[in-house]
Amino acid sequence: MRQLSPPQENQSRHFAGAKLRAAKCRNCPLWENATQTVFGAGAVVTPLMLVGEQPGDKEDRAGLPFVGPAGHIVDRVLSQFGIARENVYTTNAVKHFKYQQSGKRRLHKTPVQREIEACRPWLLEEIEIVNPKLIIALGATAARSLLQRSIPIHANRGKQFLTASGHPVLLTIHPASLLRMPSADRDAAYQLFLDDLAPIKKLMLH
Repeated sequence: MRQLSPPQENQSRHFAGAKLRAAKCRNCPLWENATQTVFGAGAVVTPLMLVGEQPGDKEDRAGLPFVGPAGHIVDRVLSQFGIARENVYTTNAVKHFKYQQSGKRRLHKTPVQREIEACRPWLLEEIEIVNPKLIIALGATAARSLLQRSIPIHANRGKQFLTASGHPVLLTIHPASLLRMPSADRDAAYQLFLDDLAPIKKLMLH
């Protein structure tokens, strides 16, 4: 087992403490119907952080981000760039699954501003712990939480902005949107998604 340096040990301890505290979060009502808090996961010593919207049904049950269908797209992208998933940090702007019940299915509902703001301190703490060189905002909710304003994603995809703490944020779509497209359009849309994310290959492999 590789021995961590003292700064890395501090990051790991900070992460473990934040995750434990987030598990008890009651900052908004979403915790009442969710299975559990879904905190970030992956490497806490990495130049790259991926931020999505909120956990989905599978993430809520597993307690891990990006393990559902959208997560499989993330895995595919990283694999094409030669990047191991465990070498990046993945999380969501909102840490509890917001949904409406439809029979036996739990259907995703978009978080509102109050819920995004309630979870923002956890996201800021994750950024402080990881201190990434680049953050990928996957979709409008992630961008709003990171940049504290609403930004049209399609007009700004592939562009970079700065957080208040000075961390670069690259905007792109949420991979779940690819799953909702007609199959005939999906390949071209996936290629555009890859093009947006091209800077992460140089970041991670150099």
